[in-house]
Formats: sequence, C-alpha cells, structure tokens
Amino acid sequence: MAEIQKHLSAGPVSILPQIKKLKEGNLVIQKGHTYELSPMGIIIADKMPPFLDTLEVLEENFDYWTKRNLEGIPPFLRKRLYELKNCKLILPEVSHMFELNPEFVEKLHLSTHIFGFASYFHPSFTTLYPELAKKGVEISLMFTEPVFRRFKTDYREELCTFLNFGNVRVFIFPQDPKIADLTVTDRFFLLTLFSREKFFEHESLISSEPETLKWGTDLFSHMLKEAIQVKEI
Repeated sequence: MAEIQKHLSAGPVSILPQIKKLKEGNLVIQKGHTYELSPMGIIIADKMPPFLDTLEVLEENFDYWTKRNLEGIPPFLRKRLYELKNCKLILPEVSHMFELNPEFVEKLHLSTHIFGFASYFHPSFTTLYPELAKKGVEISLMFTEPVFRRFKTDYREELCTFLNFGNVRVFIFPQDPKIADLTVTDRFFLLTLFSREKFFEHESLISSEPETLKWGTDLFSHMLKEAIQVKEI
C-alpha cells in the first residue's frame, strides 16, 4: 500500500475504495499485504494506454475531429489515432486565404524528402515543388485525376520539366480519396480532412512528433498501393 500511495501521490482514504472496486471486478488480486493485476486486469491494462492516448488526441482538437469526414482514413490507421499527438490546428488567415500556409512552406524548405497528396489544384504547386526539386529534395506527389488533368492542360510545360527531375515521382490516385490533402516529410506531417458538411474548410492539423510522421508515412504508403505512376505526358 505504501508503494501505491507513493506512486499515485494519494492517501489510503482515496485509494482503498478504488482497490476494493478493482478487486470486486476481478481486476486486482490481493496476496497478503500486496496487490497485483489479475490475468483479466493485465489484458485490460495493456489496452488502456492507446485508449487514453486516443482520447487525448481527440480532446486536443475535439471540434475538428467531430466535424470531419474520417472515411478516407483506413481502418488500421483509425485504430492508431493515438499516434497523432501534439497536433496543432492551422486556421487559414485572411491575409493568406488564397496562398499556401506560410508555416507549411517554411517547413517544406527544411525537408530532405516529401510525400504529398492533394485532391485540389493550387497554382503555387507549379513553382514551389520544382524549386525544391532543384535543391535535391526527394519528392513523391500524388494527385487525383481531375487535379492532374488540370496540371496537364494548363501547366503542361512546367509539368514535363518537373517530371524530368531524377528525384521526382508523380502519381495519379484513381479513387475518391475522401481526404483533402496530406504532406509528410522528415520534418513534419500535415493532414487536411474534408468537413462532413457540403463545404470545404481549409483547416489542417500539423505535428512534428516521430509517431505522427510514421502515421502519415503509413497513410501515404497505403494510398500508393492504388496509385498509378506517371512516366510521361
């Protein structure tokens, strides 16, 4: 009991009633003056950290998660939402409403490799990514068919030049991704999900935690399985 009190920084008056409940639920076994988890308690305790971490992730940006369409996230990654810790919500500023987020652009320039997907067209892509490719950054970009068609029609010359870089790969995602965009590099992960309503709010989550980068890389790799690489125009 003394060890439990020290670990929880609590007195026996508050601890004993809780231990009694755990014993009645067959989650804790008392052996003399010691307490230990029962086999059932061990199973449950093993699942508690990811469960509590998932609650923490959702509570950090509760309004964002509850209002977004999560269908684009595959089931195996939904079960790992607890890895998306310390995500900051990026809200579009009025002064940059029709530009790429300045923090996003700054972090891209610090990256050595980039995995990106977008289901919308942005003119800045035609200058930003070629600039990074010239610096030797390894770039893999994935677009939906309508977005790629827009690049091919309106920016054909720029697209051909971009594809000629040896450190660049471009893919077409043939399905409906149900994800607005994602970017994962060695520096950060950014995710933009569509609203469950019929309008698009360009609000994104961004994080630099190692677990988050792994989660983002796994999402991109999962989408890559269905993607078609563009070899030539």
